[in-house]
Amino acid sequence: MDRVSLNEDLSLSRLVYGMWRLGDDADTSPEHVRNKISACLDQGITTMDQADIYGDYGAEEIMGRALSPELRNQIEIVTKCDIVAPCGRYSDAKVKYYDTSRQHILASVDHSLRLMNIDHIDVLLIHRPDPLMDAAETGAALDEVVASGKVRSVGVSNFKLHDWTLLQSAMKTPLVTNQIELSLLAHDGFTNGDVAYLQERHVPPMAWSPLAGGSLFSADHTALRSMLADIGTAQGVDETAVAIAWLLRHPARIIPVMGTNNLDRIARIGDAAKVSLDRETWYTLYTEALGTEVP
Repeated sequence: MDRVSLNEDLSLSRLVYGMWRLGDDADTSPEHVRNKISACLDQGITTMDQADIYGDYGAEEIMGRALSPELRNQIEIVTKCDIVAPCGRYSDAKVKYYDTSRQHILASVDHSLRLMNIDHIDVLLIHRPDPLMDAAETGAALDEVVASGKVRSVGVSNFKLHDWTLLQSAMKTPLVTNQIELSLLAHDGFTNGDVAYLQERHVPPMAWSPLAGGSLFSADHTALRSMLADIGTAQGVDETAVAIAWLLRHPARIIPVMGTNNLDRIARIGDAAKVSLDRETWYTLYTEALGTEVP
């Protein structure tokens, strides 16, 4: 499995296992979670994507119960903070909101470390842009958690370029990634500047929902699914692997985040790295996703 460097000291596996549905599984036992992680490691997938809010603020703890020191040392952990939703430990909140204050960031880091039973987070992301963000306060807090050793690196999620530049302007620590929605059906990032901005700065984007939440394979996209299946059959993989390979083909070094609770599907995540797409095939899929030829 290829790896992508975020800085001189940290790299992630090119494919990432997303744990946003970890708490939805009927079996959340430590053994079953370890089996999922082991299935990833067997393919060279070493990076696990979390967020404090996943599973109504329960997914980090489910993961933590499964982690031994030995297993922890084999993986990189990405997690996120700043969403406060009226559930879990924030059940008394009157409304869903974002909190990028120093107090909230520091408390969230400590919560995540305790729940996952770890002594550091490899990548901490601000989950959503906060209209009330005080860039100086937020930037200083992110610098602080890195300086403390509790966090190795920091980034953002769902930020536009102006959100990125505002926060980065108030920080000493370089932001290492922006996790944004990218897929064959969510392809605006390739033309609206989201990907180009990061690519210019040699910052690899992470891609959430790279299969469009499963809608890529719905009846609304039968022709596209058929194309993916045909390519997959020719290369000995399923259509899912081809859809992910479409993202991998881009020169921006996109890091797709794949989420599933099915062990068989987890064991096939790495198939995407086996797929070869030439330029014409990439554009054939893109054209079908657009519903029209490119200008």
